[in-house]
Amino acid sequence: MIKRILLLLIFILQFGFLKASIVILNGLSHNYKVENGKVYKGKIEIENTGNKPQNVKLFLQDFSYKSDGTINYSVPHTNNRTNIDWIKFNTNFVTLKAKQKTEVYYEITIPNKISDPGSYWSVIMVEPVEDVKPSDSKQGINITSIVRYAIQVITDYDSEKAKPDLKFESVKIDREEGMKLAKIAIANNGNLYCKPSATIEIYNRKTGEKIGTFSSLEMGLLPYTSKSFPIDISRIPPDHYNAVIIATDENENAFALNVELEVKND
Repeated sequence: MIKRILLLLIFILQFGFLKASIVILNGLSHNYKVENGKVYKGKIEIENTGNKPQNVKLFLQDFSYKSDGTINYSVPHTNNRTNIDWIKFNTNFVTLKAKQKTEVYYEITIPNKISDPGSYWSVIMVEPVEDVKPSDSKQGINITSIVRYAIQVITDYDSEKAKPDLKFESVKIDREEGMKLAKIAIANNGNLYCKPSATIEIYNRKTGEKIGTFSSLEMGLLPYTSKSFPIDISRIPPDHYNAVIIATDENENAFALNVELEVKND
Protein backbone atom coordinates (compact mmCIF):
# COMPACT_ATOMS: atom_id res chain seq x y z
CA MET A 1 0.00 0.00 0.00
CA ILE A 2 2.72 2.46 1.00
CA LYS A 3 4.67 1.69 -2.18
CA ARG A 4 1.60 2.45 -4.28
CA ILE A 5 1.05 5.77 -2.48
CA LEU A 6 4.65 6.78 -3.11
CA LEU A 7 4.37 5.90 -6.78
CA LEU A 8 1.31 8.15 -7.02
CA LEU A 9 3.05 11.03 -5.27
CA ILE A 10 6.03 10.97 -7.61
CA PHE A 11 3.91 10.32 -10.69
CA ILE A 12 5.92 7.48 -12.29
CA LEU A 13 4.34 5.82 -15.31
CA GLN A 14 5.15 2.15 -15.66
CA PHE A 15 4.54 0.08 -18.77
CA GLY A 16 5.09 -3.70 -19.04
CA PHE A 17 8.34 -5.08 -17.67
CA LEU A 18 10.41 -2.24 -16.32
CA LYS A 19 13.83 -1.35 -17.65
CA ALA A 20 14.96 1.69 -15.70
CA SER A 21 18.48 3.07 -15.83
CA ILE A 22 17.45 6.74 -15.69
CA VAL A 23 16.68 8.45 -12.36
CA ILE A 24 15.69 12.01 -11.46
CA LEU A 25 17.83 13.43 -8.67
CA ASN A 26 16.14 16.69 -7.69
CA GLY A 27 12.52 15.82 -7.10
CA LEU A 28 9.40 15.28 -9.16
CA SER A 29 7.47 18.37 -8.10
CA HIS A 30 8.78 21.89 -8.79
CA ASN A 31 6.73 24.72 -7.29
CA TYR A 32 7.00 28.45 -7.95
CA LYS A 33 5.25 31.54 -6.67
CA VAL A 34 5.18 33.81 -9.71
CA GLU A 35 4.46 37.38 -10.77
CA ASN A 36 3.39 38.93 -14.07
CA GLY A 37 6.15 39.33 -16.65
CA LYS A 38 8.86 37.62 -14.58
CA VAL A 39 11.15 34.78 -15.74
CA TYR A 40 11.92 31.84 -13.44
CA LYS A 41 14.66 29.28 -13.98
CA GLY A 42 14.70 25.63 -13.05
CA LYS A 43 16.59 22.46 -13.84
CA ILE A 44 16.14 18.72 -14.03
CA GLU A 45 19.02 16.58 -12.75
CA ILE A 46 19.21 13.24 -14.55
CA GLU A 47 21.51 10.29 -13.90
CA ASN A 48 22.13 7.24 -16.03
CA THR A 49 22.68 4.45 -13.49
CA GLY A 50 23.18 1.86 -16.21
CA ASN A 51 26.33 0.45 -17.77
CA LYS A 52 25.70 1.65 -21.31
CA PRO A 53 24.87 4.99 -22.96
CA GLN A 54 21.26 6.13 -22.77
CA ASN A 55 19.31 8.61 -24.90
CA VAL A 56 16.63 10.63 -23.10
CA LYS A 57 13.91 12.88 -24.52
CA LEU A 58 11.91 15.55 -22.69
CA PHE A 59 8.48 16.89 -23.58
CA LEU A 60 5.50 18.61 -21.98
CA GLN A 61 2.02 17.25 -21.27
CA ASP A 62 -1.07 18.28 -19.37
CA PHE A 63 -2.37 15.96 -16.68
CA SER A 64 -4.98 15.44 -13.99
CA TYR A 65 -6.02 12.71 -11.59
CA LYS A 66 -9.04 11.38 -9.72
CA SER A 67 -9.63 9.67 -6.40
CA ASP A 68 -10.35 6.33 -8.13
CA GLY A 69 -6.64 6.19 -9.02
CA THR A 70 -7.02 7.41 -12.60
CA ILE A 71 -4.14 9.59 -13.86
CA ASN A 72 -4.74 11.29 -17.18
CA TYR A 73 -1.73 12.46 -19.21
CA SER A 74 -2.99 14.45 -22.16
CA VAL A 75 -1.85 16.57 -25.09
CA PRO A 76 -0.98 20.24 -24.46
CA HIS A 77 -3.86 22.66 -23.84
CA THR A 78 -6.25 19.97 -22.60
CA ASN A 79 -6.19 21.69 -19.21
CA ASN A 80 -7.54 25.24 -19.22
CA ARG A 81 -5.07 26.11 -16.43
CA THR A 82 -2.03 24.78 -18.25
CA ASN A 83 1.30 26.59 -18.10
CA ILE A 84 2.78 24.64 -21.02
CA ASP A 85 3.22 27.73 -23.21
CA TRP A 86 5.28 29.40 -20.48
CA ILE A 87 7.97 26.67 -20.29
CA LYS A 88 10.99 26.34 -22.61
CA PHE A 89 13.90 23.85 -22.36
CA ASN A 90 17.51 24.48 -23.31
CA THR A 91 17.30 21.06 -24.99
CA ASN A 92 14.70 18.33 -25.35
CA PHE A 93 17.14 15.48 -26.04
CA VAL A 94 20.29 14.34 -24.23
CA THR A 95 22.62 11.37 -24.41
CA LEU A 96 24.22 10.18 -21.17
CA LYS A 97 27.23 7.92 -20.97
CA ALA A 98 27.20 5.05 -18.47
CA LYS A 99 26.99 6.39 -14.88
CA GLN A 100 26.90 9.99 -16.17
CA LYS A 101 24.85 12.81 -14.63
CA THR A 102 23.54 15.83 -16.49
CA GLU A 103 21.28 18.84 -16.00
CA VAL A 104 18.57 20.09 -18.35
CA TYR A 105 17.58 23.71 -17.74
CA TYR A 106 14.22 25.32 -18.33
CA GLU A 107 12.75 28.80 -18.11
CA ILE A 108 9.22 29.78 -17.14
CA THR A 109 8.18 33.10 -18.68
CA ILE A 110 5.05 34.43 -16.97
CA PRO A 111 2.65 36.40 -19.21
CA ASN A 112 2.28 40.12 -18.57
CA LYS A 113 -1.38 39.59 -17.80
CA ILE A 114 -3.13 36.58 -16.26
CA SER A 115 -6.88 36.73 -15.90
CA ASP A 116 -7.36 34.48 -12.85
CA PRO A 117 -5.26 34.02 -9.70
CA GLY A 118 -4.34 30.54 -8.54
CA SER A 119 -2.33 27.54 -9.69
CA TYR A 120 -1.31 26.69 -13.25
CA TRP A 121 0.51 23.48 -14.05
CA SER A 122 1.81 20.88 -16.47
CA VAL A 123 4.32 18.02 -16.36
CA ILE A 124 7.72 17.57 -17.94
CA MET A 125 7.97 14.01 -19.20
CA VAL A 126 11.46 12.48 -19.06
CA GLU A 127 11.59 9.33 -21.16
CA PRO A 128 14.51 7.06 -22.05
CA VAL A 129 14.66 6.34 -25.77
CA GLU A 130 15.48 2.69 -26.32
CA ASP A 131 17.17 1.46 -29.48
CA VAL A 132 14.86 -0.52 -31.73
CA LYS A 133 16.56 -3.84 -32.46
CA PRO A 134 15.72 -6.46 -35.10
CA SER A 135 14.31 -9.67 -33.69
CA ASP A 136 16.36 -12.84 -34.09
CA SER A 137 13.39 -15.13 -33.44
CA LYS A 138 10.68 -13.70 -35.67
CA GLN A 139 9.95 -11.10 -38.25
CA GLY A 140 9.49 -7.54 -37.09
CA ILE A 141 11.06 -5.71 -34.17
CA ASN A 142 11.30 -5.96 -30.39
CA ILE A 143 10.38 -2.90 -28.34
CA THR A 144 11.84 -2.71 -24.84
CA SER A 145 9.51 -1.54 -22.08
CA ILE A 146 10.65 1.58 -20.24
CA VAL A 147 9.97 3.74 -17.23
CA ARG A 148 9.26 7.42 -17.79
CA TYR A 149 9.00 10.15 -15.18
CA ALA A 150 6.46 12.97 -14.93
CA ILE A 151 7.79 16.08 -13.17
CA GLN A 152 5.14 18.52 -12.02
CA VAL A 153 5.78 22.20 -12.69
CA ILE A 154 3.30 24.19 -10.60
CA THR A 155 3.13 27.98 -10.81
CA ASP A 156 1.06 29.83 -8.22
CA TYR A 157 0.03 33.29 -9.40
CA ASP A 158 -1.36 35.89 -6.98
CA SER A 159 -1.94 33.10 -4.46
CA GLU A 160 -3.11 35.52 -1.77
CA LYS A 161 -6.28 35.99 -3.82
CA ALA A 162 -6.79 32.26 -4.43
CA LYS A 163 -7.62 29.37 -2.13
CA PRO A 164 -8.22 25.64 -2.12
CA ASP A 165 -11.77 24.40 -1.55
CA LEU A 166 -11.68 20.88 -0.16
CA LYS A 167 -14.76 18.67 -0.41
CA PHE A 168 -15.31 15.09 0.71
CA GLU A 169 -16.38 12.85 -2.16
CA SER A 170 -16.76 9.54 -0.35
CA VAL A 171 -15.74 7.48 2.67
CA LYS A 172 -15.36 3.71 2.54
CA ILE A 173 -13.73 0.94 4.52
CA ASP A 174 -11.57 -1.47 2.57
CA ARG A 175 -9.09 -4.25 3.31
CA GLU A 176 -5.78 -4.20 1.53
CA GLU A 177 -2.50 -6.02 2.13
CA GLY A 178 -3.72 -7.22 5.51
CA MET A 179 -4.80 -3.77 6.71
CA LYS A 180 -8.22 -2.24 7.28
CA LEU A 181 -8.23 1.14 5.58
CA ALA A 182 -10.59 4.07 5.77
CA LYS A 183 -10.32 5.57 2.28
CA ILE A 184 -11.25 9.24 2.32
CA ALA A 185 -11.79 10.68 -1.17
CA ILE A 186 -11.13 14.43 -1.18
CA ALA A 187 -11.55 16.86 -4.08
CA ASN A 188 -10.02 20.31 -4.43
CA ASN A 189 -12.73 22.45 -6.03
CA GLY A 190 -10.74 25.64 -5.47
CA ASN A 191 -8.17 27.32 -7.71
CA LEU A 192 -5.02 26.84 -5.59
CA TYR A 193 -2.74 23.83 -5.15
CA CYS A 194 -2.51 22.59 -1.56
CA LYS A 195 -1.12 19.70 0.50
CA PRO A 196 -3.89 18.35 2.72
CA SER A 197 -3.99 15.37 5.02
CA ALA A 198 -7.04 13.57 6.41
CA THR A 199 -7.75 12.69 10.03
CA ILE A 200 -10.54 10.47 11.35
CA GLU A 201 -11.75 10.58 14.95
CA ILE A 202 -13.76 7.48 15.86
CA TYR A 203 -16.30 7.41 18.71
CA ASN A 204 -18.34 4.70 20.40
CA ARG A 205 -21.87 5.23 19.11
CA LYS A 206 -23.53 4.34 22.44
CA THR A 207 -21.28 6.05 24.98
CA GLY A 208 -19.66 8.81 22.91
CA GLU A 209 -16.23 7.70 24.12
CA LYS A 210 -13.40 8.43 21.70
CA ILE A 211 -11.89 5.19 20.42
CA GLY A 212 -8.96 6.76 18.60
CA THR A 213 -7.64 9.35 16.18
CA PHE A 214 -5.93 8.26 12.96
CA SER A 215 -4.31 10.28 10.17
CA SER A 216 -3.23 9.89 6.57
CA LEU A 217 -0.08 11.02 4.82
CA GLU A 218 0.01 14.55 3.43
CA MET A 219 -0.46 14.62 -0.34
CA GLY A 220 -0.50 17.38 -2.95
CA LEU A 221 -3.87 18.19 -4.52
CA LEU A 222 -4.17 20.32 -7.64
CA PRO A 223 -7.27 22.38 -8.46
CA TYR A 224 -10.19 20.38 -9.89
CA THR A 225 -8.61 17.04 -9.01
CA SER A 226 -9.24 14.48 -6.28
CA LYS A 227 -7.33 11.79 -4.42
CA SER A 228 -8.04 8.96 -2.02
CA PHE A 229 -6.37 9.43 1.37
CA PRO A 230 -6.00 5.99 3.00
CA ILE A 231 -5.92 5.73 6.80
CA ASP A 232 -4.96 2.56 8.64
CA ILE A 233 -7.67 1.68 11.19
CA SER A 234 -6.69 -1.97 11.61
CA ARG A 235 -6.87 -1.88 15.41
CA ILE A 236 -10.53 -0.79 15.45
CA PRO A 237 -12.75 -3.84 16.24
CA PRO A 238 -15.83 -4.55 14.11
CA ASP A 239 -18.80 -2.43 15.15
CA HIS A 240 -20.84 0.65 14.23
CA TYR A 241 -19.25 3.98 15.13
CA ASN A 242 -19.71 7.69 14.83
CA ALA A 243 -16.78 9.49 13.26
CA VAL A 244 -15.55 12.98 12.49
CA ILE A 245 -13.38 13.30 9.38
CA ILE A 246 -11.20 16.39 9.08
CA ALA A 247 -9.19 17.53 6.05
CA THR A 248 -6.49 20.06 6.88
CA ASP A 249 -4.12 21.77 4.45
CA GLU A 250 -0.66 23.17 5.16
CA ASN A 251 -2.14 26.57 6.04
CA GLU A 252 -4.34 24.92 8.69
CA ASN A 253 -7.56 25.48 6.74
CA ALA A 254 -9.85 22.71 8.01
CA PHE A 255 -12.95 21.02 6.57
CA ALA A 256 -14.95 18.55 8.64
CA LEU A 257 -17.60 15.90 8.06
CA ASN A 258 -19.65 13.81 10.51
CA VAL A 259 -20.33 10.23 9.36
CA GLU A 260 -21.60 6.91 10.65
CA LEU A 261 -18.94 4.27 10.18
CA GLU A 262 -19.41 0.50 9.95
CA VAL A 263 -16.31 -1.64 10.47
CA LYS A 264 -17.12 -5.16 9.38
CA ASN A 265 -15.66 -8.43 10.58
CA ASP A 266 -13.96 -9.72 7.42
